[in-house]
Amino acid sequence: MVKAADRAKNPAGASVWLETRAARSGGGPAGLDRERIVAASIRMLDEEGLSKLSMRKLATELNVTAMSLYWYVDTKDDIIEYAIDTCYAEIDLAAVDAAGGWRDRIRVLALDYRRMLVRHPWMSPSAGQYLNIGPHAIAVGAKIQEAIRDTGLPMNRQPSAMSAVFQFVYGYGTIESQFQRRAAEAGMSQDDFYGESIKAFRDDPQFEDALEPMAEILDERASHGSVSEIWDRDFDYALDVLVAGIEVMVAREASGP
Repeated sequence: MVKAADRAKNPAGASVWLETRAARSGGGPAGLDRERIVAASIRMLDEEGLSKLSMRKLATELNVTAMSLYWYVDTKDDIIEYAIDTCYAEIDLAAVDAAGGWRDRIRVLALDYRRMLVRHPWMSPSAGQYLNIGPHAIAVGAKIQEAIRDTGLPMNRQPSAMSAVFQFVYGYGTIESQFQRRAAEAGMSQDDFYGESIKAFRDDPQFEDALEPMAEILDERASHGSVSEIWDRDFDYALDVLVAGIEVMVAREASGP
């Protein structure tokens, strides 16, 4: 595992997936294993976020001593890396393969990735802190690359297309997950939270002039009533726009300068 000091010395190259854990003498605590530790950590992260996770609290959740955890992990960062990769396993790669053409594969990957980010709001802020080179993350990355490769774009354009689609998904899922968390923390439904938020600044005279050009689109959104419907509608259409854009760029590359 990766010691905290090692992570500090080599933040760009430190990962639990790059280290071989030395064998511990004797047997580990009865009824405890890495899978159980990781499952409990994901529950805690989903409920309380990254800042609240600690080895002590995790041990209490598992009804073991904190020292018991060190049979399987050396630091909290190890646990988070394992948790990240476990969440990537939620993306249904069999469904991706079954989707057929690159357009449908991109849509399945994008939708599953978005749903995973929304289920686990702590995933977004974790993305830039770790290498994300666990087996499930790599498998998902390979499927993304395969789908983009099959668009017919030349190699030097494929990374840009991949970024256009999946950085959009990352951003969309991040905003959606954080909005959902804010509503939950306020003890409100997303619909009520959205309605009251919009009303708060639309009713404030100081925003009247600034919001006038936006009034039409704000009214359009409000006409749907359901925030979840708005999330789905806008995501689906934005993804269609990106796929159509890739099609245009494929045709442009084929036609030459």
